[in-house]
Amino acid sequence: MKPGSVISSQDNSRIKNLIKLMKKPRARKEQGIFVVEGLKMLEEARASGLLLQVYASESFYKERSMSSPGFFAGLDYEVVADSLFAEVSDTVTPQGVLGTAAMPSYSLNALLDDPGALLLLLEDIRDPGNMGTIIRTAEGAGVTGILLSPSCVDIYNPKVVRSTMGSIFRVPICISGDFYSDLTNISNMGIRVYAAHLSGKPYDTDGGFTERCAILIGNEANGLTDRAISLADALITIPMAGRVESLNAAVAAAILMYEAARQRRNR
Repeated sequence: MKPGSVISSQDNSRIKNLIKLMKKPRARKEQGIFVVEGLKMLEEARASGLLLQVYASESFYKERSMSSPGFFAGLDYEVVADSLFAEVSDTVTPQGVLGTAAMPSYSLNALLDDPGALLLLLEDIRDPGNMGTIIRTAEGAGVTGILLSPSCVDIYNPKVVRSTMGSIFRVPICISGDFYSDLTNISNMGIRVYAAHLSGKPYDTDGGFTERCAILIGNEANGLTDRAISLADALITIPMAGRVESLNAAVAAAILMYEAARQRRNR
């Protein structure tokens, strides 16, 4: 490293923008950029071709330069003093590396044209951990795309991004401008919309997940709105034993997505 090449002040313009991207959804949206933190997420961004810039703590830079001399080759990177990196990081125990990546872009029309469409429709999911887990599980279950209502948590929130474990780069996700209009269009396209609801029929009664379909999941505390329910083609429920009334939104979504995967595998 050249003398003076280590960034040690929050007044540095790149560091100031990095902090802004970490904390402000509006900044992420305006720039079309988000932050990935940790070695795995950095490698996922790199593999996707969307990685823009890397920030390494001084100790990480020294260690990685010795153990993997070619690690930083071809990267636009900055070395940051350990103390400053700890301040900027969104994690309690930083791994010493983070980066910025361009947001993937997908077309809802392309998702609807898929002859094997298995969509996940999320209305007002607010918890970052739930959202990240749902996205990661969606990839595992073979979901072909996700549509989010505008009131959902920002999927580029650092906690959501980490929770996806890289799936955010591989699962097509669209943020709706008019969620209820999109629900109507989805149904009109011949994609059957199943809404998860306590008054629905058990999810495994008709094998309907084998056709083009979408699973509609609502807010963690309040479930689906009446308007969303009214636009669904059918209501389904997960049978419960004991005195349990409902499940966590991410758990419910996982059960239904994997039931769809099971039905499709066995058709």
